[in-house]
Amino acid sequence: MHDNSGDTAWVLLSAALVLFMTPGLAVFYGGMVRRKNVLAMLMQNFGVMAVVSLLWVWVTYSLAFGPDWGGVGLIGTLHFAGLAHLHQAVPGYTGNKAQSIPPVAFVIFQMMFAIITPALLTGSSADRMKFGTFLAFIVAWSVLVYAPIAHWVFSPQGWLARRGTEDFAGGTVVELNAGMAGAALALVAGRRRGWPHSLMRPHNVPLTVVGGGILWFGWFGFNAGSALKASGAGVAFVNTNTAIAAALLAWIAVEKLRTGKPTTLGAVSGAIAGAVAITPACGFVNTLGATVIGVIAGVVASLAVRLKFRLRLDDSLDVLAVHGVAGLVGTLLVGFFGTASALGRNGLFYGGGPGLLGHEALAVVCVGAYSFAVTAGIAYALRRTVGLRVSEEDEIVGLDLSLHEETAYDFDSSGGARAIEQRSAR
Repeated sequence: MHDNSGDTAWVLLSAALVLFMTPGLAVFYGGMVRRKNVLAMLMQNFGVMAVVSLLWVWVTYSLAFGPDWGGVGLIGTLHFAGLAHLHQAVPGYTGNKAQSIPPVAFVIFQMMFAIITPALLTGSSADRMKFGTFLAFIVAWSVLVYAPIAHWVFSPQGWLARRGTEDFAGGTVVELNAGMAGAALALVAGRRRGWPHSLMRPHNVPLTVVGGGILWFGWFGFNAGSALKASGAGVAFVNTNTAIAAALLAWIAVEKLRTGKPTTLGAVSGAIAGAVAITPACGFVNTLGATVIGVIAGVVASLAVRLKFRLRLDDSLDVLAVHGVAGLVGTLLVGFFGTASALGRNGLFYGGGPGLLGHEALAVVCVGAYSFAVTAGIAYALRRTVGLRVSEEDEIVGLDLSLHEETAYDFDSSGGARAIEQRSAR
């Protein structure tokens, strides 16, 4: 198939939208942490953008989408390392999957997924990780966790893809993966000092709402761009918006029933949960399916936020509930609401039998278990060698001052300046 200029332009635009999601995520998370840690959150997310960008072109793109090593569907080779052989078609994209964009456009688009996924983990370990250790963690995690899972599901040569798993834009590769990895990282890192007894309220909810709006906007590139052509993007685009709207309303309805008051933070969290849940399904369901998936995700994710207190797991910004649980829900619901009238196969509710649901469940179990186990191993190794956490004193002072010698706001600039001078004099 010859390259199509319209498809190429759409995919490159979508890639830019997805990249914009990571600064949006930084702002979204930044508003939810305490004021003394907001710059550290922004630094971690921008650090991810730099580290993964370089790692992707030199190593991890080839591991994720290179020719399958050994023919078993577990990992790619280093055939494309350093973007060598870039004129060659992406392996597995043949027949009705043949791409109408140049391989470099696909490299760029998938790079943005490789960036946003580990960036999500900054919400699980917020307020306590060393910056340098976090960057080292991202390198190991991208190679050992993200690249293999992307190969399993996104590459047509991957073992889950060959078995029939449908994941349009990353319900398993991005969302469930990040949720389970975030839980493992939070578990190994340990709880923030004072949690859960001390109140750790968001310091700037309007900032979080702005970040959530950027994510909503960017998600159209994330999902509709995954069609890899302009003509196939419309269904994914409208389904994404539909599910986000339904989930937002469902989340605040649950809050109204539970506490009597819907919250702004609940509304933006519900929108993100809906975006997460529709990610694996957006190209495979109709409007009814998108609406129901959004409602279910909003309800289930809002209830799942309480899980961390029951498990005594300090997942600081609810990555497990909003991304892991909602990603799991959306992936499984493809097996019920998938329809051949869209771009996929028929699920249970459209006469397709249990086969598709079985493939989705298998992907959920394998991706979730692998992500949790390997992430825990990486985090534990770093904890035993270079250390994961800042000192107790630095955590109390806040990561902005202790790690970066900066403060985010000028409300008390003299106090902030004095603190910096005192630390510099030590």
